[in-house]
Amino acid sequence: MNIEQARFNMIEQQIRPWDVLDAGVLALLAVVKREDFVPAVYKTMAFMDTEIPLPGGQQMLPPRVEARLLQALNVARHEKVLEIGTGSGFMAALLGHRAQRVFSLESNPELVALAKENLRRSGVRNVVVQAQDGLAGLPGEAPFDAILLSGSVAEVPAQLLNQLKVGGRLLAIVGDAPVMRATLVTRQADKQFNSVVLFDTAAPRLHGFAEHSSFSF
Repeated sequence: MNIEQARFNMIEQQIRPWDVLDAGVLALLAVVKREDFVPAVYKTMAFMDTEIPLPGGQQMLPPRVEARLLQALNVARHEKVLEIGTGSGFMAALLGHRAQRVFSLESNPELVALAKENLRRSGVRNVVVQAQDGLAGLPGEAPFDAILLSGSVAEVPAQLLNQLKVGGRLLAIVGDAPVMRATLVTRQADKQFNSVVLFDTAAPRLHGFAEHSSFSF
């Protein structure tokens, strides 16, 4: 396999046609080596438009979904970001290239070790991976400019929204299969949130998140 040709095809045939037109995002996907974050047994699938199995029964999202989420979150260089669901560390690496500081939470110890090693080998130094359930967020480091849930939830937990700065945003894939929607929530004031549906997609459930909550927008 010609890796660079496969990477080019991924960007031009999968990602760009799916309304990912941010030049910075496309350039980043060309230089952050996705294949280095894929388990060795699945290397040949690194650039395919499909989920890739990870340890613990988890999945790496398809490239076009990762790219669309990264574009939608629109992280700036001065911002502090929280990611829920580190997986293999690829999205954390992408966020690390755009943010000042990234905290990524992962409940599976095997994935924590994998992500830390992948990030180390890739030279990403501003991402902290912590072994813990993501539902509670990271109140000791809050408030955050942006929060990304790298997986789906039935509803967005209030405790995560409350860890946003005013003006901050949270991005999650919300709903039940087969109808899930990437949803961007912006904290407009202390107790005021605005929710916008961006696009339809699907993703595996994040571990540890309830199927129902009492919070509504």
